[in-house]
Amino acid sequence: MLKVTSSSISPALAKGAQKPRRTKTFAAQRRAVLLFIAPFAVLFLAFYAIPIVFAVVQSLLTVEREGTFGAPQEVFGGFVQYQQVFQNTEFWRSVGRVVLFGVVQVPIMLGLALLFALLLDSPLLKGKKFFRLAFFAPYAVPGVIAAIMWGFLYSPTLSPFGLITSEVNVLSAELVLWAIANVVTWVYVGYNMLIIYSSLLAIPTEIYEAAKLDGASNIQIAWRIKIPLVVPAIILTGVFSIIGTLQLLAEPQTLRSFSSAISSTFTPNLAVYTTASVPNYHLAAAFSVVLALATFILSFVFLKATQRKVSQ
Repeated sequence: MLKVTSSSISPALAKGAQKPRRTKTFAAQRRAVLLFIAPFAVLFLAFYAIPIVFAVVQSLLTVEREGTFGAPQEVFGGFVQYQQVFQNTEFWRSVGRVVLFGVVQVPIMLGLALLFALLLDSPLLKGKKFFRLAFFAPYAVPGVIAAIMWGFLYSPTLSPFGLITSEVNVLSAELVLWAIANVVTWVYVGYNMLIIYSSLLAIPTEIYEAAKLDGASNIQIAWRIKIPLVVPAIILTGVFSIIGTLQLLAEPQTLRSFSSAISSTFTPNLAVYTTASVPNYHLAAAFSVVLALATFILSFVFLKATQRKVSQ
């Protein structure tokens, strides 16, 4: 009788016997991965990819009529809508307005966020839980509610600080942009602070102990160790802030009820909203595509410029 032992089986046969099991395991893992990715993929396609494609298609169409009272028909217009976009001076003024807004507001907001994060990470600060909640609480207020609240505070006839607002009209054409900047800063400082603070918590404490042994003060540790190590988090918040600045809509639209200085094309998104309300969906779609490209270019240039400076 022939006795078969494990040593008598060739390595090739043993390897071949294991292949089906490995293939089945790999197929099960792949199905599991697809199952977990499916919810995100469906939402991504439904609310991001498909709307972008739809907007691009709409921007390439135009409406034509046969005669004065003929039925409107959508036809392919090529880049006709984009020609109107680049000829629209009000739209480009609104783009320049938010760029100026971002150049001033974003550094101030991120500077405050960094300062608050360093304070929360400082061993000298007492009551960190209270201050962490206090700094972050404004972000829990929706932008529309925040704009309404600040609108009442800005209004000379409604504000409890009437002595100040009657002398300095914050809602005037000269200052209303910075009134909006104040609202945005108040809301989003806590959000950016939380990102930077989380990055500070990830720094090993041994680095601080070694610096203290070398005689470094708390200010020197913050300036020479903490800030350089959280630069990636600051860059990330900068990219988010650039995107948010070019998408500014809720605050100026809400403050229009308090100030006549905010026009229907005060920001690019307001111009898109107003154009779509006419309705002129094809031109609004072209505005949106151009604005999205501008946002991508500015964010990409900022990201590359900061990364190159950090790597030097």
